[in-house]
Amino acid sequence: MKRTFRLKNRNNQMVEMESDPSSEETPIQLDPSNPDIETRMDFLQQKLADCSDVVTHTFLAGPQRKCALIYLHGMVDVKMLQKDILQSILAIRARNASAFTHAIFVNKQLPVSDYRVIPTTEGISSILEGNVLLLIDGESQALEFPISSVKKRQISEPPNELTVRGPREAFIESADDNLTLLRKRLKTSDFKTETMRIGTKTQTKVLILYIKGVCKEELVQDIKGVLEKIEIDSVLGSSYLEEFLDSAPFSPFPQVQYTERPDVMSAGLLEGRVGIIVDGSPITLIVPVTLPMLLQSAEDYFQRHVASTWIRWIRYLFAFSSLVLPSFYIAITTFHPEMIPQKLLITIAGSREVVPFPALIEAMIMEISFEALREAAIRIPKPIGQAVSIIGALVIGTAAVQAGIVSAAMVIIVSFTGIASFIIPHFDLGLAFRLLRFPIMIFAGLFGLFGIICTMIFLYIHLINLRPFGVPYLTPMTPFVWSDFKDTLIRAPWWLMLKRPVQFGPNRVRQQYYRARIPKEDGD
Repeated sequence: MKRTFRLKNRNNQMVEMESDPSSEETPIQLDPSNPDIETRMDFLQQKLADCSDVVTHTFLAGPQRKCALIYLHGMVDVKMLQKDILQSILAIRARNASAFTHAIFVNKQLPVSDYRVIPTTEGISSILEGNVLLLIDGESQALEFPISSVKKRQISEPPNELTVRGPREAFIESADDNLTLLRKRLKTSDFKTETMRIGTKTQTKVLILYIKGVCKEELVQDIKGVLEKIEIDSVLGSSYLEEFLDSAPFSPFPQVQYTERPDVMSAGLLEGRVGIIVDGSPITLIVPVTLPMLLQSAEDYFQRHVASTWIRWIRYLFAFSSLVLPSFYIAITTFHPEMIPQKLLITIAGSREVVPFPALIEAMIMEISFEALREAAIRIPKPIGQAVSIIGALVIGTAAVQAGIVSAAMVIIVSFTGIASFIIPHFDLGLAFRLLRFPIMIFAGLFGLFGIICTMIFLYIHLINLRPFGVPYLTPMTPFVWSDFKDTLIRAPWWLMLKRPVQFGPNRVRQQYYRARIPKEDGD
């Protein structure tokens, strides 16, 4: 199908030219800076060809000046477009064309506060973002009206990071709304934001957040440098950027913290870290991160410090158990039965008497079955997922014991390990422990406790060599920083949280020491 374009020749006369899209010839190059409105409309129509949702509304305003409104159907507020833009333009009375454009471009006599003048070449991305573009004949530039009206999810409770006493707000898919949730908490002019566009096809808006004076300037520049070098066609979620920010991409341990809670993001920024918000994703990123931070929960800071410290000890104990408990059972039952008390050894030997597999194969069968049940529970519809997973585990475990495929002791060990893995607050860290559990089990089945010790040494060497953006992954344990232990193995009371962590920023002073001294009444 041939299309007709109207151009001006050297004598400033309008001529018509035809082009056939089906031909292999190069399309006509139109000049978007030409003041002629027809040329600029043809330029935009050429770039937005075959887009059926593009709406172009032409009309005459002022002293018979031809104007055009171009936008995407369904992405703008039509009532606001008609009332505040179209009717306001038609209501402008001007003696000549110069006064008409001066009233709109200079005096800004339209009741839309934040519209701006942009080159016509930027109009394509502006239209695709849901803005309205206004072209006026005789003006080489265009006007952008940000009156997009895209349906979005309402702010609700965080589904994955629930707390008993904490806030109930969670991030949503809108980057602007997420920034508003943070602005509500961080009422300081030092809270800085920078915007980037990543993705050649999606042009996804990415916000970089930090607190000036608290965060290291070198850290901000390093993160910006990494993001600016990303050349990808699409960014549909924050996980796309997470893998680019990993300093050790083949490590099973997460090197970027993600959260859906504004209070967690605010706390990370106040520690001197950098936040990243990706438009279209309710999951935000915080960099850098350390291993102890991934074992902390938002609930730790809303409970009393004594209870929070006790819960952290339980969390560390069960996290370690989820990593090595099956391997320890395999090692002592296979190579070191003398370590087991006699009565318990008789019970374990009796339960394994009819099992045809060694302890390693038995543990592998149960662990893989448990992983399958866990994945099935995620994929099954929510109303029946929990019931199916619980009933499936009970039925399969009982049937396996009665059939003599696995022992009852192994079912207990695997079940306890599965429960322990759910205590880890960060899902990716729990997944890393689940993956590492299998090689540790293999070495335990081959070499006993010596194999477990060797794998733990290799694991420790790997962890001390992880340095996301120059921050040691095991800090404050390695290197040892005594002042930062107040928020690691324990959670000190808030009146002792005097300084920020050493590794993140130059300004470490958080508060001055103060504790209320309530006088006691004298007894009779």
